[in-house]
Amino acid sequence: MTNNDILRRARYIFDFNDNKMVALFGLAGCEVTREQISAWLKKDDHDDYKSCSDTLMATFLNGLIVDKRGKRDGDQPVPEKKLNNNIIFMKLKIALNMKAEDVLQTLSLAGFRLSKHELSAFFRKADHKHFRVCKDQVLRNFLQGLQIELRKDEEGTVPPEFEW
Repeated sequence: MTNNDILRRARYIFDFNDNKMVALFGLAGCEVTREQISAWLKKDDHDDYKSCSDTLMATFLNGLIVDKRGKRDGDQPVPEKKLNNNIIFMKLKIALNMKAEDVLQTLSLAGFRLSKHELSAFFRKADHKHFRVCKDQVLRNFLQGLQIELRKDEEGTVPPEFEW
């Protein structure tokens, strides 16, 4: 999954408009324009498409954490220069203040089964012997579960154009 895919999906899941997206970047100390947001949200084959860098994606996720949980005391986190699915997954989990059981429940909404031990391996340090790389499939299913949880229509279903 690309950063742009995740940004598009997060915008839809949380129902953010352009102003909110700009504000989230601002909460993490980065000024972006509405035009930049628009270019990042375009489909890959669009002429105005621009790729969202790892640093900008980390900044967005840091802003989401501040928005959902509040600013932490002391120094604010510095956005990572290099992101991977494990970091993105962790930041989303932190922003939503989810425990392992909450994450497993969200994954099960998307029809994805994972044990608590497998889940904890994604959140370990990379040099830990039980660390496991989070594949696109896991992150995609987590986002799909969030979408099901947060964006149900009146009948409790997700619109088909937003299914993976």
